[in-house]
Amino acid sequence: MKKCFKLLLAVLISLTMLPSLASADAAVGDVIVTLGENLTQEQKTKLLNEMEVPQDAQEVTVSNAEEHEYLGDFIPKSQIGTKAISSASITLGEKDSGLNITTNNINWVTDEMYTNALITAGVKDAKIYITAPFEVSGTAALTGILKAYEVQSGEEIPEDVKKIANEEMVETSQLGDSVGKEKAAALMANVKEEIAKNTPENKEEIKQIIENNANELNINLTTGEINSLVNFFNKLTNIDINWNQIENQFNVTKEKVSDFLNSEEGQSFLQKLKEFFMSIINAIRSFFASLF
Repeated sequence: MKKCFKLLLAVLISLTMLPSLASADAAVGDVIVTLGENLTQEQKTKLLNEMEVPQDAQEVTVSNAEEHEYLGDFIPKSQIGTKAISSASITLGEKDSGLNITTNNINWVTDEMYTNALITAGVKDAKIYITAPFEVSGTAALTGILKAYEVQSGEEIPEDVKKIANEEMVETSQLGDSVGKEKAAALMANVKEEIAKNTPENKEEIKQIIENNANELNINLTTGEINSLVNFFNKLTNIDINWNQIENQFNVTKEKVSDFLNSEEGQSFLQKLKEFFMSIINAIRSFFASLF
């Protein structure tokens, strides 16, 4: 009886010592905002209004030192800079609603790159708006979002997972400089999704997955780019991340896009897009016809 009491007491003590994140009580629709530490008060006010952040929303600050902590191994210090500017609002969504990313004044990281990196980090089912008072790279935003998501959801993200998510963002952005940002993001997503379904046994299998997906997307990779991607994905497969969740987030995100395109609104958008391009083609034809 005495031993049982001691065991129960030990369990109760251990529970009280768990991180405060574990007791977070997040609900659908909750909003948290992450602000770059070096914003002026005027800029903060402007961004909060732009993001339509409710007055009771929790605020988290991200510093330039944190940027260097998570990105310093992957890009030059000069590229990270000395100020944290980019900011974001995160609104928790319904289960299996996927990620919905919107950016403004971000010139180095695309919506798709943020989506890929956040899915890797375990961020799920949220509407995220990323912005800055003027054009910036957007590196501070990812660090801030991961930090804010931990506070908001009560789910602690391991440090190695945070770093690999930041590395993925950089890897994709650098690849995008040579093959195009959209193709780079698509390649990273496709390779990661295939790995989530069938874990490769070694680097050769990873290389084959990369080359197959690159061919499907008509991407010509250099030997250096292939080696860099192989090393990154090999590192990714050796980190303890939730691959089932990654696959699920990719699936629900794809479904959202598919549902939109099949909806009345989506079809209307595609029709308008088609009419726009046809008007350009007709204008070009008319121009050349007038020359003869």
